[in-house]
Amino acid sequence: TKIDAVFASLPDIGVSDRSMIWNSDLVESLELENLLACSLATMYSADARKESRGAHAHEDFPERDDETWMKHTLAWIGEDNAVKLSYRPVHTWTLTDEVDYIEPKARVY
Repeated sequence: TKIDAVFASLPDIGVSDRSMIWNSDLVESLELENLLACSLATMYSADARKESRGAHAHEDFPERDDETWMKHTLAWIGEDNAVKLSYRPVHTWTLTDEVDYIEPKARVY
């Protein structure tokens, strides 16, 4: 994918500023690495989810699918930059009896 190609080019980035104080080039390079890792995890997670939900809109799958996708997506990026996805169930209870659980429903705008 395009994001894989961008992430793979990260070692080609160089920092020419060698100062140890207020080195914004170094800070921005480190931030870029972190942002690309987050982007990689987000894009693979979004592509795997075959539905639309909240702010996540998937043109190929315009409806939400609670039966299949009422779960949290967990993403890990390995040493080889491969993204591993896993899932965990959504809690359908509260931690106290003082408030009621709110059933999920489609957002209507």
